Amino acid sequence: MRIGADTPAVITGGASGLGVAVAKALRSQDVPVGILDMNADAGQTFAAETGAIFAQCDISDASAVSAALDALRARQGQERICVNCAGIAPAAKTVSRGAAHDPALYAKTVGVNLIGTFNVATQSALGMSEADPLNDDGERGVIINTASIAAYEGQMGQLAYASSKAGVVGLTLPMARDLAKTGIRVVAIAPGIFATPMVTGFPQEVQDALARTSEFPQRLGRVEEFADLALHIARNVMLNGEVIRLDAATRMQAK
Repeated sequence: MRIGADTPAVITGGASGLGVAVAKALRSQDVPVGILDMNADAGQTFAAETGAIFAQCDISDASAVSAALDALRARQGQERICVNCAGIAPAAKTVSRGAAHDPALYAKTVGVNLIGTFNVATQSALGMSEADPLNDDGERGVIINTASIAAYEGQMGQLAYASSKAGVVGLTLPMARDLAKTGIRVVAIAPGIFATPMVTGFPQEVQDALARTSEFPQRLGRVEEFADLALHIARNVMLNGEVIRLDAATRMQAK
């Protein structure tokens, strides 16, 4: 896909971390960008700074997603690039201090990370499927979801997060197969440990210890590197149905 002014994008979690980096990278290519995020202040501020547009949305609510996408489409047209970056990562063990894992916390994590991704991806795909093809391949759009290496090697305390991200991995290929005839690609990125606000908020010694889990380069991933891959996926029509680890050969250990 040739990205530019005629390939609008929607990014969830676009007001912070990985989402901000993807939004900036797309805007640098003149792509109209719509941001979905719960944080209205950050979303509106970032949108004003970059020329993006913003809609506040709880992506775990399918009706809210529908309304937010309608609002963005009314201003910038049907998105051809959908990047799902929104997510939460609470820490809780299966059993801790004599209590089982809080089922409400588990449901909330799955609701945002997996069901939220599903809500946005499926509704975006519906809109893309009704749009005209963009090229001779009949491509109509691309959906890029964010998984995690925790989907494969979840650590202690990552029960909810890891299983929600494993769900994102699991939906990638069947969704790509479902949408093949409509010319819509589906790819997931499984990042390792990146310098997002959640991680950079840790003490420096914790950040250094996390960086040492990488083989090479032995540092935290930069959000711009995630954005670079997202743009490459959007451009490269042969990337479809795949989960790409972006992790400097990190393999999470149990302890």
